[in-house]
This record gives sequence, C-alpha cells and structure tokens, in this order.
Amino acid sequence: MPNFFIDLVTETDEARREFEAHPVVFDSVANGMSVERYRVLLGELYHIVWHFNPICAAAASRITDEHASIRDFLYRHMHEESGHEQWVLNDLEAVGVNREQMAAHRPSPNVLALVGFNYWASDRRHPCSVLGMLYVLEVLAAVYGGPFSATIRETLFLEGQRGTSFLSSHASLDAVHMAELRDVLNLLTIVDAKDAVIESVRVNFRQITSVFGAV
Repeated sequence: MPNFFIDLVTETDEARREFEAHPVVFDSVANGMSVERYRVLLGELYHIVWHFNPICAAAASRITDEHASIRDFLYRHMHEESGHEQWVLNDLEAVGVNREQMAAHRPSPNVLALVGFNYWASDRRHPCSVLGMLYVLEVLAAVYGGPFSATIRETLFLEGQRGTSFLSSHASLDAVHMAELRDVLNLLTIVDAKDAVIESVRVNFRQITSVFGAV
C-alpha cells in the first residue's frame, strides 16, 4: 500500500533539519532563553495559534466530498484546538505580560508571512495543503516542545507548568495527534494534493525557523 506519510517525511526532512540546526533554535533548546526573549516568542506564538483554526476552517470550506474524511478530521481537530490561544495568554501573564500589553502587540513580518501563506495555500494552491501546516506544528510540539519547555522552566525558575502550559501540554498531546495525522495523510492519493502538502511543509518549516531566528 502507498504510504504518503513516509514519503512526506523523506521529502521534507532537510527542511526539518534546517530548523533543528539553526543556531538560535539549537541554543534555545539546549540553554533556554532570557525572559525578555521568551516573552517575544510567546507573543509570536499567540498570533500563530490564534490563526490556526481560521486557517483550518478556510481549508475545510474548500475541501470537496472527494476528501470528505480529511474535512471531517479538520472539524474534529479544530474542536480540540479551540481556545488554545488562551493558554498562551496565561503563559504570558506568568512571565509578566498582561493581556492589555498583548493586545497592543503586532506580529512580526515572519509571522505574517507564515500565516498569510497558509491562508493563500488553502484558497489558491490546494485546501489539503493545510495538512502541511499541521504536520510542521505537530512535529515541533512532539519532538522539540518537551525539551524546550523543560529548559525554559529550569532557566527562568518557573514552577510546575506555570509559564509553559502551552508548550508542555502540546508536547504530550501532539504525540497522539501525529499518529492521527499520519493516518489522514495516507488517505491522500491525488498528486496535486500531495505536492501541495510537501510544499506547505517546506514553507512552514522555513517560516517557523525565521520566527525563531528573529527572537
């Protein structure tokens, strides 16, 4: 049986390794961040998380019955992810950024490019491209979220999940989500849809790397 998930991992592994090897990413996972930089990162993550469900909704609205199972998966996933931007706001408050301050924060050009690409790709490229965004975010959370949040707690002397609730929770949640996403990706058989997902993974890894690199 064809296994698109394995093909996707193989085709996009270079993009993942570029993220992992970026000096800022490598140093942050190994040594943590100052509280000032962590605040900036959380501020950027807030905008990415806020747009996650609207992007998925835009894609789902364009998915035909040919990919009905993928559309249903997006509906379920949006329900599970609903309100997670509030977790980011809670973490920001824990490190000294109140909600009024966050309301005045504007996303960086790197975040705007990431979010804008995913809206565009869902509308103009192929709606299944949204699975590439999901794949990248699940990989980041499942593989790097745990070690990064542990280092942040240690270097910033945060107690329990305080200040890292978003990262910590997704490190465990997204290990399960990745297994579900693998099964959904393996449903793809149309070349255009698969090509759009591969392209999306490469672009999302590149843009996420830019977001981290600028923090």
